[in-house]
Amino acid sequence: MKLNRKGLVAASAGLAAGAILLSACASSGGSGNGSGTTPAANSSSLACSSGQLNAEGSTAQTNAINQWIKDYQSDCPGAKISYNPTGSGAGITGFNAGTDDFVGSDSALSGDAGEYAAAQKRCNSAPLDLPMVVGPIAIAYKLNGVDKLVLDGPTIAEIFLGKITTWDDAAIKKLNPDADLPSTPISVVYRSDSSGTTQNFERYLAATASDIFTSEPDKDSSKAGFVGQGAEKSQGVADAIAAKEGSIGYDEFSFAVAGGLQTAAIDNGGGAVELSKDTAAAAAGSAQLAPQGDGDLTLKLDYATKTPGAYPIILVTYEIACTKYSDSAKGAFVKSFLTYAANGGQQALAGLGYAPLPSDLQAKVAASVATIG
Repeated sequence: MKLNRKGLVAASAGLAAGAILLSACASSGGSGNGSGTTPAANSSSLACSSGQLNAEGSTAQTNAINQWIKDYQSDCPGAKISYNPTGSGAGITGFNAGTDDFVGSDSALSGDAGEYAAAQKRCNSAPLDLPMVVGPIAIAYKLNGVDKLVLDGPTIAEIFLGKITTWDDAAIKKLNPDADLPSTPISVVYRSDSSGTTQNFERYLAATASDIFTSEPDKDSSKAGFVGQGAEKSQGVADAIAAKEGSIGYDEFSFAVAGGLQTAAIDNGGGAVELSKDTAAAAAGSAQLAPQGDGDLTLKLDYATKTPGAYPIILVTYEIACTKYSDSAKGAFVKSFLTYAANGGQQALAGLGYAPLPSDLQAKVAASVATIG
């Protein structure tokens, strides 16, 4: 997918940053590890940047950010952006250590854990949690002969904690009276590395099955008491589920789609909801802003929503950046790339198994990105 220059201009009109004129990219110069920008014809507009950006973090957004990087670099040949999908926990560690220019995380910087304060110290300015990707968390499974499956929070919690061990358990049958459920043993797969996907999944369990799942939601799955097999990163979970009959796990939807895995509908109390970009977007639309500082757009998701047609198990991947960078050229580069991601980059998401940001949130993100320098 090529960048849509007209679409970018239209999407960012009226924002403080002005429109991105990517037609200036072809003339951008510079190379190596430094960063520079080529002035656009309209001095009020952002230009393509050149040089090198380094980022890491969330594996859930891998397919999205790889597409954004490909498209941006295609139109801005002087730009080199490296993204290493190390996991959300590693991303935040790298950002606060100053080794990354921006990072992706499926959870916002934690004030309670000191992450926000550490980022503020690293930036010497307000850090920004910028929601960019709505990623549904699929409950993916492999079970021959069962093409449709409905689960709910309490049943999922009991499966992952080893209280339900076979597919023909009465609790699963009650949710699926017409399904021919076999007596196959259930094999649970969970993330073994530090993962925002895990933390969001556990937040869903805590919100919907608090009497069963009693742990504090965390990026580290070892604290939850899950049974079964751990696998690293989103791709590892998808591969492990695909490898064994009777398996079930939680994974970012785009990886379940790419792996050809079956995904369960979730009964949120308002009826069974199939997973799709539209049902995920419906859940994201009810999120409330909970800013931690100027320009910050941390969201509070409603995992216990009972809204009909809202798929409740979602995550939002944040790009975490500084408001001000000590290297102004580096700041301009981060601003240019994230402005694209917040505007034209959203158009690529639906085809990759993600949900675009709701329009009102998209405008807030683009306005916050415009403050980066």
